[in-house]
Formats: sequence, structure tokens, C-alpha cells
Amino acid sequence: MNLELLIDTHLVVDVRTPLEFADDHIPGAINVPLLSNEERVEIGTLYKQSGPHPARIRGLELTAPKLPAMVAEIVAAAGGRPILVCCWRGGLRSKTVAAVLELTGYEARQLPGGYKSYRNQVVSYFQQFRPPGPLVVLHGLTGIGKTTFLHLLQGNGPWAMVDLEGLALHRGSAFGMLGLEQNLTQKRYESLLWDAFRRSPPGLPILLEGESRRIGRVALPGDLYEVMSDGVKIWCEASLETRVGRLLEDYGKEEYRDDLIASLNRIKKKLGGEKYEELSGYLQRWDLAPFVRELCVSYYDRNYYKVREWTEEVIISLEDYGEAATALKGFLGSADLSIQRGV
Repeated sequence: MNLELLIDTHLVVDVRTPLEFADDHIPGAINVPLLSNEERVEIGTLYKQSGPHPARIRGLELTAPKLPAMVAEIVAAAGGRPILVCCWRGGLRSKTVAAVLELTGYEARQLPGGYKSYRNQVVSYFQQFRPPGPLVVLHGLTGIGKTTFLHLLQGNGPWAMVDLEGLALHRGSAFGMLGLEQNLTQKRYESLLWDAFRRSPPGLPILLEGESRRIGRVALPGDLYEVMSDGVKIWCEASLETRVGRLLEDYGKEEYRDDLIASLNRIKKKLGGEKYEELSGYLQRWDLAPFVRELCVSYYDRNYYKVREWTEEVIISLEDYGEAATALKGFLGSADLSIQRGV
């Protein structure tokens, strides 16, 4: 079974409960639950207390009235595509819906093994990660503009781009949650990463931003971090003035005031009492330029990249994104990217 081909050619209908679907699901799937969250608990309890037969009878009572509306919703979403029905492990829920769709004349099939088989494939993919192209990893101090640069590069050269922070809904620093809500599970993050990498054109360089193993509450799966460490390394530079200006543009918003204070409190011990009081004073007065400058010098620059156990292949200035893109394209056009673990 070629799961990727099925995902790309079929409408994937996940008939699990909304809670199960929110935890994680196949990319592109829609949720048309056969049972509500509460109904699934009811059926499970009945199964444990009275056995499978009463549980199935009760399940029929709950689901039979829903089936006509479910078929209509699924068919409308399919738009003529064949339908792939998924539940937890290819059991009664997906079997029932797929059978009803077929009985009503629509091309539908059940995903063998269900979500569980898909999840196993994602875990296996990252356990021995082999990217479809060489990884080109952009490193540099906070505020240089690596994320902005990556997005400007997307679709503008012979490369692909995977936004590790964007998919994680976190900017990967002590202040990385400002304006964001990291409301996804580890499994969901891994699904999003799997989908991003599998869609990268084979053989093309894949541009990434250098990260630690964790980005907020989620972590890079499998040996992705190790493969990134063996990737092509680009060191990005910009002046302190440029960094401060870019950080002010991203974070210097009145609605972030409380979150800035909370984030500063989380690094109080690392700063030390005197430096914390200085930075806290800037925030209280809403004097953001010296706050950001001192945060860069006294916190980020001292704590990030303390020990660089590697040498970058090239240094690129991000003072001007257009000139930086030209420099990167020139480097990638002349460099030998073939010697990399996993490629």
C-alpha cells in the first residue's frame, strides 16, 4: 500500500472523534466523526462492563441516524475524488462508513490499519531520517532575520524550504510564544514535518533554520537534529542595530506587554538580579529599544552558540535580504552538497 499516493489522490475522511482528530491526523484529512467524544466513552464503558454485543447494538443506535448526513457531507467534500476512510486502526468505524459509501454508489475504501498504521510510518520516517535533498541550515544570532529570509527565499530559487518554527507555532526562544499559541501535540508536529519533507522535490537543497532539539513544547523527531547537524551550514550575520530594529518590528507591540514581562520573568535567574532589574525597568517604562539591545547583548548572545563545534561553509550578511539571496544562490550553485549524512 502506497500511503502517500492514497493521500494525494483520495479525500481522506477521518471518522474518529473530534478529540482524536485534534490530537493528530493525516495531513489533508477532514473530520466527519461517527461518534462524538461522549458517545465513544459511553460505548467503551459499555464494552468493558457488558461485552462487545451490547456495545455494538448501542453503537448502531447512535450511528444509524447520522449516516445519511455523513454521506452527504463526505460526497460534497470529495468533489468527485475517490474516498479513503480512516479510524484508529482500521476497525468498525471506518469499515461501516466505507461500506455505506460503497452501498450508495461512491468509490470508497478503508485505510488498512487506520491512523495507527499511518502514525507508525511517520515514526519510522524520522527514526532513520533520509531527507529527499541535502539540508542547508541557516545559523545566526537572534534578531538577524533568518525566518524572514527563509520565507522570502521560498519559491524564488532552486531549493525547498521547511519552516521548523512556523510549523511548531513557536519562534524557538525564551520570547518565542509572543503572539502565538502553541496548541499542537508532538504527534501533530511530526505529521506536519513529515508532510513538509515529503513534498520537497527530490534532489533539491532544503533550507532550514538552525534549531535546538526543542522548539517550545515540541521536539525535533527521530534523528532529524543529528542529520541537520551534518548538513551544510550557513552562518548569517547582521549588525546589532539591524537586529534590534527587526526585533522591535516583531515584538514591540503594546499587546505583547504582559507576555514580554512574563517571558522576562522566566529567565530571571539566568540574567541575575541586577540585570533583571535593569531590563524590567525598561519594560515598565516601555522603553523598548534599550530593552531589546541589552537583551541581545546580555542574554541571547551570551547563551546562544556559546560553543560552536563546527565551521560554517560560508558567511552571508542579512543586512540586505536581496543581496543575501544572490549570495546564497551563488554558493549553492558552486558547492558540493552531495556529502551529507542521510542523502
